Amino acid sequence: MCVGDSQVTIKLTGDEALVLSHWLEKLQMTDLSRVVDDPAVWAPLHRIAGTLDKALPELFAPDYDQQLEAARQRLRPED
Repeated sequence: MCVGDSQVTIKLTGDEALVLSHWLEKLQMTDLSRVVDDPAVWAPLHRIAGTLDKALPELFAPDYDQQLEAARQRLRPED
């Protein structure tokens, strides 16, 4: 099997998905060429972001900001 024909599955917790989705959204709102120096990376970034957007109803919740901050707190390493 050629690498291009295989698929990869990534499993994330809900907290990880929420925080990553927010970060990817911010990244996509910037000039990607300044942050990501290889345009070949753009397609997978957009695909991951789109998949997360479809899978996370929290993105449209009225308390999204609070849910995002709570997820961040749970994911931050303890000192």
